[in-house]
Amino acid sequence: HSVSRTSPNLAFVPACPPPDPVEVEELQRFVSNSKRLFVMTGAGISTESGIPDYRSEGIGLYARTDRRPVQHADFVRSASARQRYWARNFVGWPQFSSHQPNTAHLVLRDWEKLGKLHWLVTQNVDALHTKAGSQRMTELHGCTHRVFCLGCGDQILRSELQEHFESLNPTWKAEAFGVAPDGDVFLTDEQVRDFQVPACRKCGGMLKPDVTFFGDTVSREKVDFVHQRLAESDSMLVAGSSMQVYSGYRFALAAREKKLPIAILNIGPTRLDHFASLKLNSRCGELLPLIV
Repeated sequence: HSVSRTSPNLAFVPACPPPDPVEVEELQRFVSNSKRLFVMTGAGISTESGIPDYRSEGIGLYARTDRRPVQHADFVRSASARQRYWARNFVGWPQFSSHQPNTAHLVLRDWEKLGKLHWLVTQNVDALHTKAGSQRMTELHGCTHRVFCLGCGDQILRSELQEHFESLNPTWKAEAFGVAPDGDVFLTDEQVRDFQVPACRKCGGMLKPDVTFFGDTVSREKVDFVHQRLAESDSMLVAGSSMQVYSGYRFALAAREKKLPIAILNIGPTRLDHFASLKLNSRCGELLPLIV
């Protein structure tokens, strides 16, 4: 393995027992028997990089706060919802964009290089698989590192938009309270009130991160593309996802229909537990490096 060993950040990782040698052996057999592995990852693979998830018992965002992510309809309909979203995102961006891949991301990149991993689908919007060097990959819900115009479709880098925010808001300052899985932070309405949001430089349209907000749907083209990659695969590994969101769960249903063996590596219960061939209750960054 060319995996670099970095100390995991366990602040947002639920407690779990160390990997059981018997289970390690079972996952090893599962991966060895697979020639074209389809991998789906969720927030639980990024918690060891210091990014909280939504649903983990006791420490996920939903357990700790009454905060909920922005809804697509609110963002599109309401200028004040967009102002609130972008102000919070502006404050959270320097920290969120600095997160680095952990051992689990690097292992999956190595599996791809070895020809073991056929395709990777991530439900995360944090770009950590890209930073790790994965290429045979679909970002199911998009990526916060890109921004596009809802009017003309023009795309810019999120880092570029940060500079526009800074020049439009030279004296605006706000201290953040906590950070969410999508880079959002918590600010008061008072703090947000004077924040200026730029429009698209090409057409004056509305700028939105290139992510699927809650209440929006993944494009038909992307779904069809992922189904094609799954059809070429011979087994499915789910890493760090409870699969509560249908946009990802549908691929597990398709894998079951094709009678593909399915292994799950996730701390806590998932929606697939009753039909998976193998369920492991361990940290992704602790168990995946043990598989050769």
